[in-house]
Amino acid sequence: MNTKVSELPRLNDLKAVPDKNVSEFLEKGHTLVKNILSPDEIAFYHPVIVNAARRYNTEKRKMEDRDTYGKAFLQIMNLWRCDETVKQFVLSKRLGKIAADLMGVENVRIFHDQALFKEPGGGPTPWHQDQYYWPIDNNNTITMCMPLIDIDVDMGMLTFASASFTKGAVFDFEISDESEKAFDDYVKKGQFPISRATTMKAGDATFHRGFTIHNAPGNQSDKMREIMTIIYIADGSRVAQPKNQWQINDQEKWLMGKPVGELINSELNPKVL
Repeated sequence: MNTKVSELPRLNDLKAVPDKNVSEFLEKGHTLVKNILSPDEIAFYHPVIVNAARRYNTEKRKMEDRDTYGKAFLQIMNLWRCDETVKQFVLSKRLGKIAADLMGVENVRIFHDQALFKEPGGGPTPWHQDQYYWPIDNNNTITMCMPLIDIDVDMGMLTFASASFTKGAVFDFEISDESEKAFDDYVKKGQFPISRATTMKAGDATFHRGFTIHNAPGNQSDKMREIMTIIYIADGSRVAQPKNQWQINDQEKWLMGKPVGELINSELNPKVL
């Protein structure tokens, strides 16, 4: 595909977030916003993102040779730094404004993006909290997950424990079999309502807080579940003291080694609006 950046839809027009989505996000820590991209816009960006993900995917192992994390999805990160066409999607004002409105902030910055492609026969994604990995000094973080094709429950639909973000970090576990067992017990004991969409159209997107506990079943279909994610943080956030090795790694990799207490404003973390 040889699509030029100038030919791509800009995605810089702003769309109002329905009040019901804002209320749901505040209460539950997650919401599904529909029709963010039109069918024509997805038709442009779908092949752009998929082709970039294929070029930069480094996972070459057979499924049976991977651990639980490796079986869950193919994970290709910060594609916006590798591909100018993907950059236009990731830095689009339309997506950033929705994230900002849901969090109730004036502006957001990019933490990083990641293509999360769950292969046919790919394993489940265990229960986890995203912000376990992030050295950020506040809880005003949000992850957008947009399917690039229509998906249903057989393909590994994102599943949320509603209102589970309120306690902050629950366990000191990375995504693993151990995290699945501990979080599953915690979610059941806390009687958190479980929420999962039945279907999502390409161009719809879920948004969830960094501490919202979530998982996804395995992909039981014969199609690749192609999802593009963008992690946003509130403008004005600062680097927190890392609490684990993963946060030390993220401080160096995604925050360009910014010292603890410094504003998060490196060239890897541009403002969107």
